[in-house]
Amino acid sequence: MSSFSDTKAIANYAENAIRRVPGLNDLHRMSALLLAERTPPNGRVLVVGAGGGMELKFFAQSNPSWQFDGVDPSTEMLSLARTVLGPLASRVQLHQGYAEAAPQGPFDAASCLLTLHFTTETERLRTLCEIHARLKPGGVFVAMHYSIPDNPAERELWLSRCAAFAISSGVDSEQARAAAAAIGKQLPILTPEQDEELMRKAGFSNINIFYVGLAFRGWVAYA
Repeated sequence: MSSFSDTKAIANYAENAIRRVPGLNDLHRMSALLLAERTPPNGRVLVVGAGGGMELKFFAQSNPSWQFDGVDPSTEMLSLARTVLGPLASRVQLHQGYAEAAPQGPFDAASCLLTLHFTTETERLRTLCEIHARLKPGGVFVAMHYSIPDNPAERELWLSRCAAFAISSGVDSEQARAAAAAIGKQLPILTPEQDEELMRKAGFSNINIFYVGLAFRGWVAYA
């Protein structure tokens, strides 16, 4: 999206994300715990959509022996990630591009947070397949993004609730409502059932929802 090359938006990325995504910090903590269930102390973790560095920083702080590869199509967001990581960056290799730009691995675990809702159904399946191909058998995968039933009235209701959450977090009301309307029109949001079916098609199994935050859903699955 254009905001990922906008200087002001990038500088305020973390603050804006926390204001708009219910329980984002706890989502990172839950994701780290789920990844740790099957990732050894010296594990290697792939982070798709790593720009901004928020989850990379949390994962690295929570697991001081893990090594990471992060991929993101935005060079500006990758630059922000390097800044956010600070000294932790020595344990992270960043790659500009999409999932196919990641090393072949094999990785013990992977995450893709707040990313897949930017992709079409075809692109999403390809991304999931690329991630699955880089995981060790049984490797854990955590994903989270917008996922809403396709009934128009219900979809509008959930997006309005996201706007209300942002307003309650201090976002300007007009800006929050405009953003929710734009999300509904511009993002190729799928239903939870469609998202899970794509994960199965990509080869993932034992797919379970671990997080629900208004219009957002989070899953844990295994290669």
